[in-house]
Amino acid sequence: MEYLKFCFVFSCWMKFATSLSSTETPQTPAPIPPEKLLVLTVATEETDGFLRFMKSANYFNYTVKVLGMGDPWKGGDVGRSIGGGQKVRLLKEAMEALAEQEDLVVLSVDSYDLIFAGGPEEILRKFQQANHKVLFAAEGLIWPDKRLADKYPSIRSGKRYLNSGGIIGYAPHIHRIVSQWNLHDNDDDQLFYTKLYLDPLKRESLNMTLDHKCQIFQNLNGAVDEVLLKFASDRVRVRNTVYDSLPVVVHGNANTKMYLNYLGNYVPNTWNYEHGCSHCDDDTVDLSQLKEYPNVLIGVFIEQPTPFLPEFFQQLLTLDYPKDKLNLFIHNNEVYHEKHIQRFWDENRNTFNSFKVVGPEENLSQGEARNMGMHLCRKDATCDFYFSIDSDVMLTNRQTLKLLVEQNRKIIGPLVTRHSKLWSNFWGALSLDGYYARSEDYVDIVQRKRVGVWNIPFMAHVYLVKGTTLRNELKERNFFVLEKLDPDMALCRNAREMTSHREKDSPSPESFHMLRPPKGVFMYITNRHDFGRLISTANYNISHYNSDLWQIFENPVDWKEKYIHQNYTQIFTQNYMEEPCPDVFWFPVFSEKACDEIVEEMEHYGTWSGGRHEDKRITGGYETVPTDDIHMKQIGFDKEWLHFIREFISPVTLKVFSGYYTKGYAVMNFVVKYTPGRQAYLRPHHDSSTFTINIALNNKDTDFQGGGCRFHRYNCSINSPRKGWSFMHPGRLTHLHEGLPTTNGTRYIAVSFIDP
Repeated sequence: MEYLKFCFVFSCWMKFATSLSSTETPQTPAPIPPEKLLVLTVATEETDGFLRFMKSANYFNYTVKVLGMGDPWKGGDVGRSIGGGQKVRLLKEAMEALAEQEDLVVLSVDSYDLIFAGGPEEILRKFQQANHKVLFAAEGLIWPDKRLADKYPSIRSGKRYLNSGGIIGYAPHIHRIVSQWNLHDNDDDQLFYTKLYLDPLKRESLNMTLDHKCQIFQNLNGAVDEVLLKFASDRVRVRNTVYDSLPVVVHGNANTKMYLNYLGNYVPNTWNYEHGCSHCDDDTVDLSQLKEYPNVLIGVFIEQPTPFLPEFFQQLLTLDYPKDKLNLFIHNNEVYHEKHIQRFWDENRNTFNSFKVVGPEENLSQGEARNMGMHLCRKDATCDFYFSIDSDVMLTNRQTLKLLVEQNRKIIGPLVTRHSKLWSNFWGALSLDGYYARSEDYVDIVQRKRVGVWNIPFMAHVYLVKGTTLRNELKERNFFVLEKLDPDMALCRNAREMTSHREKDSPSPESFHMLRPPKGVFMYITNRHDFGRLISTANYNISHYNSDLWQIFENPVDWKEKYIHQNYTQIFTQNYMEEPCPDVFWFPVFSEKACDEIVEEMEHYGTWSGGRHEDKRITGGYETVPTDDIHMKQIGFDKEWLHFIREFISPVTLKVFSGYYTKGYAVMNFVVKYTPGRQAYLRPHHDSSTFTINIALNNKDTDFQGGGCRFHRYNCSINSPRKGWSFMHPGRLTHLHEGLPTTNGTRYIAVSFIDP
């Protein structure tokens, strides 16, 4: 009997316990469907930032309602002081129609400086997990009233202070909050929300909290060091490394807008390692489908002595763009280059639709000259694009102008870099004082390991600007003049931070906490193609007659293109050389331009030796077999000539004299002048060298008759030297030779006794 009682009591207790357990264990709420999320944002203009925000929202299929579009902004200059109340007023008006929708979740966010990194399902799931009716974004810095810091609730970890750039909550609760607004449009919105949150009774009755660990909202101000990009196979995310969270909303508040621009180059899924750039072809223009090409004003700026300027102009001429659609404006600040511009003018004044030159006599500063060029396009309603290019940019891609126009950006530049260096025409980031800082992706972009179209904070040297942009966002005339900044930095800062007015003094650090995003213009750099390179102007000495000859160290690629024979590389790819006599090799090395300029340089120097035995230029002061010559050392070209030997002669030596590795050293390097009236020939002799090169610097039958070289041992003569081609033959005992008489005109050759 007692046993039965025990069983009955135990059974009843178990039923009670089970019942109690089932009633006290909270049930997992059903997920909120995505269609129950409404995004509300305030934007009075369609800025570049707003368009980026909308693109990220559309990528995740958010439902967005924009408040205040087209209205005048009355919320104050919040970039420099408090303000933003207009946003609360507009939100309050919008919520009046939504107040009764208890199952509607409202997400109120800024738009000019904000992007989505995740979709509605994720943000709703994280909102439900927060288990509050209203959730504000949080940050680690307090604004606008630091005196309120102690009134904030204590937390064990996370960000303590409210940021009003992001709010999510059920519609009735959001309505109850904003309905308490009774201030002015230029009062501070964040202070309004802060005071509500700091009131314990209101915080509890409205069931409000902060997103302390950045599960939903990531404010970048004060947190840039916490944030990294996380690359996955299907998507790129922003990761907070302190809280190991993947925020859904990324807000570039305060002075972090440029960092948001960097993140926006990748998020949401804008660029990844697997697929590369996913947005590069968005909104592009197909020029082949247009009835006629856009009109372009090209502004050329020569602000310092620049090597290879004639070649720069030649590259402009070869641009694949209708010349009747091109207008040319040139500002030249260097008297040295007037001869180059005059020659270009004489040959091409009728090539372009219009041609205007402003010279050094105008005494314009760089900023004034650049303002003038830009304004020529601004005031001409038919100017569709303004293409600014400095003389140190060597464009090698004939399609450059077309490719930039087709990208259809307000400001875009082609990536150009200095040969074999990381120096380029853009900065990936800025330091706190507004100067260069290296972004994480800078090297990969410069080396084209990451290819795309990149939003960047600074560019220079070469860029394309839409004419409509000049007549609207950039309609002020003095964009290249600002404080003590150089013109390019002034332009970029003005474009980035453009507001209704600018002050001389920078805002205080405190005012960076709740900035109204400036109505700035995004600037882009594209490395989707190889466009060209930057020339170094740092050590350009214009005291020579042909100063470019000395650029073999500073600008080796341009030097090679100008001065090395076009068929030189075929020596190695197609065995493009001849052997007219045993062990005498004949191959192309110098271009016609190189030959002409070396001769001009020697004649400009003018002090020929006269072919006398007494010669103080050499050790011992006596030359056994003298020539009428000028040494490379006399014109200050010795180091450059030896470098030429090592770069362009040594590889040929290794090819023809297998196993011999030359040191590329020579003491005797000179140009010889043969004329019937001074020295017409050279008697038989051996060269004091391991091998000798002999380069013809002008044309037989055009510049002279006769000449050539005879090798006695083989009874072999070469009577038809070719301009720019070099003989190479062993020196010392094996190849006794003589210079055959020049019977008319003047013959020039460049000679080196290598490895003496």
